[in-house]
Amino acid sequence: MTTISEPASPPRAARRPSSRRDGKRLWTSLVVPGLIWMLVFFIIGLAIMAILSFGITDDIGQPIFSNTLANYQSLLDPIYLQPLIRAFVYAVLTVILCLFIGYPVAYVIALHGGRYRTLLIGAIVLPFFANYLVRMYGWSTLLSDDGVINGVLRRLGLSDGIQFLNTSGAVVAGLVYGFVVFMILPIYAVLERMDTSLIEAGRDLYGSGPSTFWHVTLPVSRVGVASGCVLVFLPAMGDFVSAQLLGGPSTLVIGGVISSEFLESQNLPLGSALTVVLMILLMAGTLLYLRIARRAEESVQE
Repeated sequence: MTTISEPASPPRAARRPSSRRDGKRLWTSLVVPGLIWMLVFFIIGLAIMAILSFGITDDIGQPIFSNTLANYQSLLDPIYLQPLIRAFVYAVLTVILCLFIGYPVAYVIALHGGRYRTLLIGAIVLPFFANYLVRMYGWSTLLSDDGVINGVLRRLGLSDGIQFLNTSGAVVAGLVYGFVVFMILPIYAVLERMDTSLIEAGRDLYGSGPSTFWHVTLPVSRVGVASGCVLVFLPAMGDFVSAQLLGGPSTLVIGGVISSEFLESQNLPLGSALTVVLMILLMAGTLLYLRIARRAEESVQE
């Protein structure tokens, strides 16, 4: 009895180059629109701003391209240097407070939330779908002299009213409220994937709760902590809405100065120089984070 053999299929090695080429074409076609968008609306605009930062303004305030360093030298003026330093201090304080608030929240939800973890994270994230400006207006209403907090204090007879607004504390509180979710989510993502048997092993080796946390849980979550710190620091450093709505003249930050130079003073070269300096500082922070995250990941793998 004879059997008819099926035609042999082409070897896999012969089909791989074609499939790889098709895959490359697909990914290229998906990446190209994004690259064009970034090129037109970000990279070219950023390049124009960097070139304009060396320019000057004429008698009627129109920007003129030049090669002067006067705009960068203006950063030594306390009018611009103090808001830059103040923005950095506010951002650092915001990172510290967000870490102290966000880490316990992420820890409890990830390791003790059980089946309600997704619901709890959703409850935390949901308020942040509201516009940031709207949330800051709400925060200013709460902290105003006739706001809810002072109203409660007066009814309880604890105080005739405390001035919360126009203070650095109000600005930092607004920044913490606005960006704390960026600290919670990356830490939660790391702790949620953590192998809990490591904690059990630490306790089996007679480690106390704080000792087990310090030597087991915290090293595993360092990548999430580093990510959260960067995700909070970068927007907090450039934010000026919180300082405008919750602060006063003594809480002016570099973002507000840049906005004023572009929109009010119409000094585009100076505003561009301030923006370039701020972006360089933020880029340095990002590179530092990448270095720390890489070392943390390598130490965890070891």
